[in-house]
Amino acid sequence: MIQTAGGLLNPIRVSADILKALAARATEALAGELDGVVITVPAYFDDAQRQGTKDAARLAGLHVLRLLNEPTAAAIAYGPRLRPGRGDAVYDLGGGNL
Repeated sequence: MIQTAGGLLNPIRVSADILKALAARATEALAGELDGVVITVPAYFDDAQRQGTKDAARLAGLHVLRLLNEPTAAAIAYGPRLRPGRGDAVYDLGGGNL
């Protein structure tokens, strides 16, 4: 549980509130509704943590297309910039993995 000015909230509810705010910003920036979302999670998340993330998204009114490990998302984001034969490497130097 997380203590807030409004009382105790569970982590899924807090995550849902954050996701809802992010979705509102994305909807405004894209000038349209979101059909679905892809959410990144730390690679070390276990099944319960992944399910908690999906539950939070559901509470936020989002349709989860997929959960994607953060290092995989980093590789996908930089992949189009890589050129064959250069020997580029992509890594995620985050708080929990390398």
